[in-house]
Amino acid sequence: MAYRFWASTFSYIGIVTDVFGLTIFSATLLMFSTIGFVNSWGVFQEYYEEDLLRHTSPSNIAWIGSTQYALSYLTSLASGRMFDLGYFKIPLHIASCALVACTFLIAECTQFWQFFLTQGVGIGLCSGTMFAPALVIVSQWFSKRRGLAIAICAAGTPLGSIVFPVAAQNLIPSIGFKWTVRVFGFIIIATLGTANILLKRRLPPVNVRGGLFNLKAFRNRAYTMYCISGIMIVLGLYTELTYISVSAVAIGVSKDFSFYILAIANAASMLRVSLGLMADKIGALNTMAILTTLAGITTIAWPFAKNESQLIVITAFYGFSTGAYVTLSSIPAVAMGEMDDAGRRVGMFFSLIGLGGIAGPPISGAISTATGGFVAAGYYAGGSIIFGVLLLLVARYLHLGRLWGKF
Repeated sequence: MAYRFWASTFSYIGIVTDVFGLTIFSATLLMFSTIGFVNSWGVFQEYYEEDLLRHTSPSNIAWIGSTQYALSYLTSLASGRMFDLGYFKIPLHIASCALVACTFLIAECTQFWQFFLTQGVGIGLCSGTMFAPALVIVSQWFSKRRGLAIAICAAGTPLGSIVFPVAAQNLIPSIGFKWTVRVFGFIIIATLGTANILLKRRLPPVNVRGGLFNLKAFRNRAYTMYCISGIMIVLGLYTELTYISVSAVAIGVSKDFSFYILAIANAASMLRVSLGLMADKIGALNTMAILTTLAGITTIAWPFAKNESQLIVITAFYGFSTGAYVTLSSIPAVAMGEMDDAGRRVGMFFSLIGLGGIAGPPISGAISTATGGFVAAGYYAGGSIIFGVLLLLVARYLHLGRLWGKF
């Protein structure tokens, strides 16, 4: 029934046959289980601060989440190269099993270093091993409507980021933290198991010369600038997502509802499917530039929310706008070279922007602790995002050779 629903839906918008529908369906499940789970970190940040790790500073706790974000990108360097060489199914199987094991191990952790290794390092590495090749596979199957296809499968990310926080809010009071995390593990077994069966590449592997890094790709000045812009954007992009539940409690929002704040942000990003249509019309990079600027503005505005209603509005705009960059950022990287080397090129891009992901939330946490609030952290993170957008426009100019155009 599920397959018939997805296939009929995708056929209705005119982009798939049966195999196309299965590709997007399986990629959606994979994104749900990896980046969707990783982006639910805000729930864990708040719970650890209030309970399990209450004697650890928020900035130190944030290193767990930022390590997840960063390794989800950094690992793409190796997984992208292995994909180009034809190694996809075996790494996918191994990473899936390891991610499930790490999820169950979280329930047994009691100390910071244990959470850091299992949740930060383990889940981050496994997620990065899987999600970048999945995006390249979708790019292989689609050309004319690639933006829409990527956006649809990437909708699995906010879906996971909604399901896990809402489930945590309802399950922790009734069955406790340990069994809540175990339930997450069972969910991931089902979703990743299905993805492992259905997800298949279209093009045969090509042994492009070189190792993990293709340094020649950086001779393309547009690609180099695109990578630099990504580092700056990601340096600030996850600050609000990490601390929004904590800031909600600080302004008087009930702890019960603070769990839903994160879900609202991710629910708004479900609208990213419409961004795929926009990307196909005006270009992926142009779409990212517009919406990521809005993400920077909402990040700056976030600490000034004084009540629940204001925070909900800002959160909704933030969730919708961040979906553009997360969803579409692989498309320009694929377009800046040959398809034979796309996996390695996307992997290098994600690995480099992971440097911003690992440093961003802890820096924001340190700024927040030093200043006694989130205003300065909002300025720092939002300013970094907007500066990254300016560099994004420079990359577009270098690629097109003119100030404006579809890209």
